[in-house]
Amino acid sequence: MLRFFCISALVFTAHLAQAGPEGTVRVIDGDTFEVGGTTVRLHAIDAPETDQMCGDANSPAWPCGEWVRAETRALFHGRYARCTATDTDRYGRTVGTCTIDGRDAGEVLVSEGLAFAYRRYGMDYDLAEKGAAVNARGLHATGVMSPAAFRSAQRARARPATETGAKTVTVNRGAPERRRLLPNALNSNCTIKGNVSPNSGERIYHVPGQEYYDKTRISLTKGERWFCTEAEAQAAGWRKARK
Repeated sequence: MLRFFCISALVFTAHLAQAGPEGTVRVIDGDTFEVGGTTVRLHAIDAPETDQMCGDANSPAWPCGEWVRAETRALFHGRYARCTATDTDRYGRTVGTCTIDGRDAGEVLVSEGLAFAYRRYGMDYDLAEKGAAVNARGLHATGVMSPAAFRSAQRARARPATETGAKTVTVNRGAPERRRLLPNALNSNCTIKGNVSPNSGERIYHVPGQEYYDKTRISLTKGERWFCTEAEAQAAGWRKARK
């Protein structure tokens, strides 16, 4: 009898360990929700970072991370979710799958091309991603660096703060640099070049006619981008080049 109660207690405890949060969804980004007050990192998917830029040789850089968050909000923000916990990540967040209106939110995001299957943590959405890629849905219709590669590149370029406490971001010369010269194909009126200084990390924009405009090249992996107006560039944190 004692053995029966011990086994029952173990089963009950294991069940509780799998119980996840449920409640109204607040979308944080393309793969992270707040559900009933608990932060949930969706299992086995990876979406672009909020500040990530995308593009390819046929289009200028564009804020795909912000776009993914907006699309994810349109799908799930304010809806009711029931989640099953699978793990806890190194940041203390609950990792799990969430069902919203009878659908697996992770599968929906990968199927719509808003996130990628994160095969390092599971093959759950492998086929969903392949289907999205074949049909060029969402991010698969444009040039995009995988979120994991983007984070790795950001870490490789970031150096510790100086002894004076100033924050600096520089290019790590030891790492290979993937540069892409992007013509402004999507909107020919967006001719302002947002450049990131390799020495200081300062964001500087160049307008046509300035001394270094023609020499300036746009590099996606550095977070550089095109702007349509100076006001847009300034609002995004860039300053105008002095020459």
